[in-house]
Amino acid sequence: MLLIQNIRLSRILRNTWQVDLIMIASCTAAYFVREYLIAHHFIIPSIIPTVLGTAIAFFIGFNNNQAYDRWWEGRKIWGALVNDSRSFARALINYVDGDGITAKRMISRHIAFLYALKANLRGTVDGIYVKYLTEADLKEIEKHTNIHNAILNIQSRDLQKLSKANHIDGFRFIEINEMLTRFSDSMGMSERIKNTIFPTTYTYLTKVFIWLFVVTFTLVISQDAGIASIFLGWLIGFVFVSTQINGMSLVNPFENNSAGVPLNQITRTIEINLLQMLEEDDIPEPVKPINNEYVL
Repeated sequence: MLLIQNIRLSRILRNTWQVDLIMIASCTAAYFVREYLIAHHFIIPSIIPTVLGTAIAFFIGFNNNQAYDRWWEGRKIWGALVNDSRSFARALINYVDGDGITAKRMISRHIAFLYALKANLRGTVDGIYVKYLTEADLKEIEKHTNIHNAILNIQSRDLQKLSKANHIDGFRFIEINEMLTRFSDSMGMSERIKNTIFPTTYTYLTKVFIWLFVVTFTLVISQDAGIASIFLGWLIGFVFVSTQINGMSLVNPFENNSAGVPLNQITRTIEINLLQMLEEDDIPEPVKPINNEYVL
């Protein structure tokens, strides 16, 4: 997630330089085609790039709005996980009587759940969750492909044991069980965002329209601007391309990039909070921003 208001031009160019080179080549080709092939035969009407530019604006606006909605939903989901995690730990610490070991184990296991969920959403191998699980837990989750769901199942079983042993009253049991349900809901919503592909037709048509616009725009303005139309065509195309690329960087909010939801930071924050609530001594450092620009 970006932390600064002003984005460096170099960062934008790093994301678009390949497209920029192709656009410059396309504008150059369009200029020479117009100059040496069609200049003395007919004039390209200016209405063509005008209509294309309007269509592109609608497509980019729709794509970026939908992309931001996906990103914001992902951020809300993990914001809810922060709040529910703190409430979960607080309830176990203060409402469980006579079995503090199980309560502590459930809180540690919840940290493992978060790290396992984060690793699944980002498609990475993250072994941090292992240190928060017992040998019995590790042996059980080996049988499952969905590790974070298996961890929640173990949590529910331990909660049931606390209830049967009368270490927690019925009302508190319901309250904590509802938190486990919310964890499952947040897990499912996160997986839905990750596994739902943004409609490819929208992004494909937007790219096609941008290329058509760049070429036709260069053809039209070359009638008056001459060779400068190559630069002007690239400049206008750069505006559309950079806007479209930056918007599409939000489509997959859990990707490990500067525009994604900062899962590393959020997970580490929850880990620190819960370990401090358990009065542990070995507390990890908060995740630090990269180049003071963004946090992962």
